[in-house]
Amino acid sequence: MKAQTREEPRIVAAAERQMQAWARIQEISKQLSAEGARTVLGPYICLSRECGAGGSLIAERLGELLGWEVLDKNVLDEVALRYRVSRLKLDLVDETAFNWAYDVIGPWLDREIVSHEKYFAQLCRVTLAKARRGHVVLVGRGAQFMLPREFGLAVRIIAPKKFRIVQIMERKGLTVREAERFIDETDRGRRQFAYRYFHRDIDDPHLYDVVLNVEHVGMDQAAEKIAEAVLPKKPR
Repeated sequence: MKAQTREEPRIVAAAERQMQAWARIQEISKQLSAEGARTVLGPYICLSRECGAGGSLIAERLGELLGWEVLDKNVLDEVALRYRVSRLKLDLVDETAFNWAYDVIGPWLDREIVSHEKYFAQLCRVTLAKARRGHVVLVGRGAQFMLPREFGLAVRIIAPKKFRIVQIMERKGLTVREAERFIDETDRGRRQFAYRYFHRDIDDPHLYDVVLNVEHVGMDQAAEKIAEAVLPKKPR
């Protein structure tokens, strides 16, 4: 009982620090949005995707077609290098559902743990820096909500779940149940990430300039259509 009594103030203090961190994150997000609005950015493509719909493959193809940089999972390497944090720890908070115990108690137990809030603040800065340079494809992670719409194109890649299950089974060597569970967990993490930091529903089609169903369009053709939307039209 005495041990529990001693630990409770530390847990309460950790929770209070977490609440302060949330407030700081909201302030950072507002500051970055305001800074982006005052600065000429882009061009850029913000590509949101359902798990298994081939968003990363389409982004790679877009990079080839346009000659642009692609910032996808490699954004974790950028964050790790710039802010000297563990790359492996970043995987645990990248577009994942918030875990109170991990974010509040975790840093107290392990100093190398990177909280969702710390990752998000660093992610915002890297995203804005890339948008300033322009000519970049930004995959997921709420980029379309961080950056002004007038300087870029917001795209959503979707596909029926059966199609996505087959894609994940082939890419990861999973069973049907494993692939379905992987898709559900990944999509849930992405939805919660977007809602928590931006209060947006990533499934809302009205948030995008272009929504493409890759089951009918195909990934290569989807990339070509997106590229056509950002390239200047040739005079007739």
